[in-house]
Amino acid sequence: MSSFFESETPSNLAEYSVSELSGSIKRTVEQAFDQVRVRGEISGYRGPHSSGHAYFALKDDKARIDAVIWKGTMSRLKFRPEEGMEVIATGKVTTFPGSSKYQIVIETLEPAGAGALMALLEERKRKLAAEGLFDSARKRALPFMPRVIGVVTSPTGAVIRDILHRISDRFPVHVIVWPVRVQGEGSGNEVAAAIEGFNAFSPAGLFAVPDVLIVARGGGSLEDLWSFNDEAVVRAAAASRIPLISAVGHETDWTLIDHAADQRAPTPTGAAEMAVPVKAELEAMVAGLGARLRGAATRQMDNRRQALRALGRALPSLDQLLALPRRRFDEASTGLGRGLQMNTANKRRSFERIAAHLRPDMLSNRLAGDRQRLAERMMRAERIVERMIDRARGRTSAADASLRALPVRILGQVHRSRDRIAGLSARSDTAMAADLRRLRGLVVAQDRVLQSLSYRNVLKRGYAIVYDNAGLPVHAAASLGSGQAISIEFADDSVNAVTTGDRPPPAPKPAKKRADKEISGGPAKQGSLF
Repeated sequence: MSSFFESETPSNLAEYSVSELSGSIKRTVEQAFDQVRVRGEISGYRGPHSSGHAYFALKDDKARIDAVIWKGTMSRLKFRPEEGMEVIATGKVTTFPGSSKYQIVIETLEPAGAGALMALLEERKRKLAAEGLFDSARKRALPFMPRVIGVVTSPTGAVIRDILHRISDRFPVHVIVWPVRVQGEGSGNEVAAAIEGFNAFSPAGLFAVPDVLIVARGGGSLEDLWSFNDEAVVRAAAASRIPLISAVGHETDWTLIDHAADQRAPTPTGAAEMAVPVKAELEAMVAGLGARLRGAATRQMDNRRQALRALGRALPSLDQLLALPRRRFDEASTGLGRGLQMNTANKRRSFERIAAHLRPDMLSNRLAGDRQRLAERMMRAERIVERMIDRARGRTSAADASLRALPVRILGQVHRSRDRIAGLSARSDTAMAADLRRLRGLVVAQDRVLQSLSYRNVLKRGYAIVYDNAGLPVHAAASLGSGQAISIEFADDSVNAVTTGDRPPPAPKPAKKRADKEISGGPAKQGSLF
C-alpha cells in the first residue's frame, strides 16, 4: 500500500472549494453575458410568487433556460406574461450556486415582434384619438332588450358556440352570424365589411336589422389580434349606427376596436351577458312589480275608503243643514200676514190719491193720444208687410233662376264623371298590360327551365336514344337479339335499323304505355308544364 502512494506524482492544479468554484463560474457567466436579448416561449408561468417575484422558463424547440423577474421589475412591465406567449426578454445571465443552474434575470419583457408593432399601434391610437373616434360622448347605450343580435366572428371557433349558448341560457333571441376570418391577411377588411354590411340592412329587407352587434374573437398574441387594430375596422366600428360590443381576446388583451366600440366586454361570454338580460330575472321582476302594484292598489283603495268614511263623519246631518233655513222660513211666514195688510192699505191710499186727480178731459186727451199712436203703428206695419212681400218676391225669382241653372250643373257633373271613368279605364289598361308582361316573363322563365331539363339538349351534344320495336327505350345491349328492328332517335330525326350478331332474340315483353310517346311509336313530344 505504501508503494502505491509513493508512485503517484503530485499535481500542480489549484484546489477550489465548491463555493469558490461556483462563485468563479457565476462571475465568468455574468461578465460574458451581462446584457442579452433572448426570444422564446414562456413555459411554466403560474403568476407572481407570494414574494412578488415571478419564476418560469423560456424555451424553443431544442432548449430551455430558467428565468426570473424580480418584484420591482414585475411592477414596471407594460403587459402581464402568460403561459405559451412568445416574448423577447432582455437581461443578464447568472447562475444559482445552490443548485448549479444558470438562469436569466429579466429586466424588460415585450411580445415577440412587438417593438415595431407597439410603436405603430401607439401612433395609430394617437391619430384616431385626435380625430375623436374614441370620445366617450359619441358612445351610445346598449338596448335593454334587443330582438335581433348580429355577431361578427369565425363560424368554426369556440367563440360563437359560447355566445350562442350564453344567449340561449339568458334570453333566447334571434342571432345573425356574419362569418369572417379573425386572423391573417385580409381578415381586418372582412371584419370591417361585416360591420358595414350589418349597418346596410334595410327594415324591408330579407334579414331583420340587428339591435346590437358583437365583434368577438378568442385570446392570442399581439400578432394574432392585429386584425382588430386595423384602421378600417376601427373606423367601421366608430361609424356604426348600431350599438357595438367589442369582445376581442381575454380581459388583459386590448385592441383599438375596444376604444371605438360603445362597450368593451372582457370575454365573448361577457359580451353575450351584456347584450341580453336574464329572462328569469325579468319574469321575477315583473311578477314582483305586479304584486307590488296589486298591493299598492289595495292599500290605496283602503286609504280612500277610510278617508271617505272620515269625510262622511265630518259632514253635518240633514236636520243641521235645514235648521237655519227653517227658522228663516218661520219668521217670514209670521210676518207675511201683517205685511199683506200693510201693503193693501198702502195701495188703497195710493189709488184714492190718484183717483182724486182724475177728470173727464184728461181721459179724452189720453184716448186721443192712444188713438194717434195706434194709427202710426198701423202705417208702419203696412210698410213692413210691403217690404216683406218684396223680399219674398226676390227670393222666389232667385229660386226660379237656380232651378233653370240646375241642368247645367248636372251636365258638368256628368262630364266630370265621364273624365274620371276615362282615367280609371286608362289605369286599368295599364295595370292589365303590366300583369300580362309579368305573366309573360314567368312563362319565359319556366320555358327556359323546361328547355334546360329537356333530354333533347343531351341529344344535341351527340347522344342518341335506342328504342325497340315496341317503342320502349333500350337500357342494355343484352336485351336485344340479332335481327331485331330498332329505332334510333338523334337530335334532328330518327332512323330505323336492324341489329346484327349471334345474340338470340329476347323474350317478348308486355307493351307498356308511355305518356311521352305518340301512338305511331316515334319519340314523344315534350309535354307542357302548364
